[in-house]
Amino acid sequence: MLLDTPSLYFRAFYGVPDSVTAPDGMPVNAVRGLIDMIATLVRAHSPTRMAATMDADWRPAFRVAAIPTYKAHRVAQGDEEEVPDTLVPQIPVIEQVLDALGIARLEAPGFEADDVIGTLTHREDGPVDIVTGDRDLFQLVDDARPVRVLYTARGIRNLQIVDEAFVAGKYGIPGRAYADFATLRGDPSDGLPGVAGVGEKTAASLITRFGSLEALLAALDAGVTEGFPAGSRTRLSAARDYLSVAPAVVEVSSEVPLPAADLALPGKPRDPEALVRLADRYGLDSPLNRLLDTLPG
Repeated sequence: MLLDTPSLYFRAFYGVPDSVTAPDGMPVNAVRGLIDMIATLVRAHSPTRMAATMDADWRPAFRVAAIPTYKAHRVAQGDEEEVPDTLVPQIPVIEQVLDALGIARLEAPGFEADDVIGTLTHREDGPVDIVTGDRDLFQLVDDARPVRVLYTARGIRNLQIVDEAFVAGKYGIPGRAYADFATLRGDPSDGLPGVAGVGEKTAASLITRFGSLEALLAALDAGVTEGFPAGSRTRLSAARDYLSVAPAVVEVSSEVPLPAADLALPGKPRDPEALVRLADRYGLDSPLNRLLDTLPG
């Protein structure tokens, strides 16, 4: 089980009232919410291995170089992500809790959590569940391995199981073609413009007809006219420069340099004394006990 940790703690922050505080009054709603999410996931799905992936770089330079608008609307000061003031101090606490529990926490300089997930997914031989609220990771679903996404849009207790059939049914595309589809459609939430005038239906039609973005572009460059919906060929030609660089932005990496890590779900805390200190300092006894009760030890 691979956790898109930033996606989950943002969801916890907005889903749990900020009246949930530590003894000194510091909000810990994201911390408590994330701990309870992990407990729910372990109880419901019994993973034997787990990694909590993190954003070492939420807006990697290689993606910004390709498309300068990438996440630009979410930049605060400098190149920092705009994060609510009361969430900022909770992130180090989340990291300390994960480390004290012994849940592997992985990140890599210059990459997002998505890329860490893509790399771990590529390396794993057995079944993989990816827990996220980010549709970008739909591109990793693969029934043959199998890899699926546990999508949190409806909440952690009402997860949508995303496999190839779900992607095909939802978007009308081959089940493993989500990245190509998203490149054409664009994603305003990430500052990806897509191809002007090409919406979901046209993007799905193009990917279904040609099989992949690479094959579509080859047909476009070869002057093929058959198979292009009305007006779409002109729009694609006008967006050729964007289409040449967008895949490097949309596709998650599978080659992130990661440190060696033991992904086995711990049977007991790695550092019990540190966990007790954190529980006392931030008032986390109840959620931590709920999580500890789900661990295999």
